[in-house]
Amino acid sequence: MGHGGPTAPIVSFLSDYGLLDEFVGVCHGVIASRCPRARVIDLTHSIAPQDVRAGAFALRGALPFVPAGVHLAVVDPGVGSARRAVAMRTAVEDRLLVGPDNGLLMLAAERFAGVSEVVDVGRSPVRLEPVSSTFHGRDIFAPVAAALAAGAALRELGEPLDVAELHRLELPTASFSGGRLTAHAMHGDGFGNVVLDASPEQLAALGGAPGDTVTVRHGELAHTARLGRTFAAVEPGALLLYADAQGAAALAVNLGSAAELLGVERDAELVLERA
Repeated sequence: MGHGGPTAPIVSFLSDYGLLDEFVGVCHGVIASRCPRARVIDLTHSIAPQDVRAGAFALRGALPFVPAGVHLAVVDPGVGSARRAVAMRTAVEDRLLVGPDNGLLMLAAERFAGVSEVVDVGRSPVRLEPVSSTFHGRDIFAPVAAALAAGAALRELGEPLDVAELHRLELPTASFSGGRLTAHAMHGDGFGNVVLDASPEQLAALGGAPGDTVTVRHGELAHTARLGRTFAAVEPGALLLYADAQGAAALAVNLGSAAELLGVERDAELVLERA
């Protein structure tokens, strides 16, 4: 099989390593050494340092558009601690996720009906020795990802774990009652758009057609947002309520930043109702 050809195994890679240091390149090198046929797709390496939740949302958003394969993710503030290193198989599409057991992988796994099999790879027979206490991406996760891409069975790479033992992120929950949608600012992007935890169904329950207005309350402050499908649906500087590319409810400012306008922090509660 030719490198990069249609049958080349896929390894996607997400991290908070950034590109100023050699860390990403070293992980690429380990994968290339262990599985030269693999095609590595870099999803992003610009997750804010140690921001597990941001990495989890980015991974969940990306994987439905990436061919099924091995998905390596490393945002690991607990590296070298008692946290486990894991590799897991999703219940549908047979995707293999590799990374720390800190919640980073779980939102993505849930997009594919959850986890059907998981192993602890902290002492995997394919890991590099000696194992650094601070660079498990190089010494554990990249070798395991490469071995899986090369065709190794999951059970050969670690000790079986109970799926129920996996660490999950604790997240707030949106609700709709009495014509009001109570949502939370879950995460943002580099454009200052604020993604809410409201589902498409909850956004639909709020009602309204493109062009209608919604009052957005954050504490004692109130803003008027207009429903729309595109950023240009509102005037520059105006607030927009829309469904983002993942189908989640989100707030944006045309040619501006909703995060700055609203002054919201992560998990901030926002109450939305038709104006």
